[in-house]
Amino acid sequence: MRGANTKETERARLLRRSDNEAEAVLWSELRGRRLNDYKFVRQFPIGRYFADFACRDHHLVVEVDGSQHANRSSDSIRDMYMVASGWSVARFWNTHVLKERGTVLETIVAILEKRLTDEVRATDLTFIPAGRRHD
Repeated sequence: MRGANTKETERARLLRRSDNEAEAVLWSELRGRRLNDYKFVRQFPIGRYFADFACRDHHLVVEVDGSQHANRSSDSIRDMYMVASGWSVARFWNTHVLKERGTVLETIVAILEKRLTDEVRATDLTFIPAGRRHD
């Protein structure tokens, strides 16, 4: 077993302490296997990036974004890196998490249960499944 990466661990701890309200609300639903017994972790390192939430067993990253993420090319680069690394990526807006929590959770379960497998690019959800080419 390899030793802990102390730089990575400290960065993840810092990010966890700076959760916004939507991230905190979603984490309260995902932590402790509360969502259909799926195990999630937060601020999970994937290469040089940190996923807001990750279900390692199913290689799913869940990101919660504020308006500062609108049309950011860096998010696209980040998503493509994660997808190329074998992770599917689901992005939700903060407001959607806060106002439509049930719908967000149902969408996450649909992805995990393989009922949602096609790419989605909508105003309230971006989903990029791993193993597909995206341009």
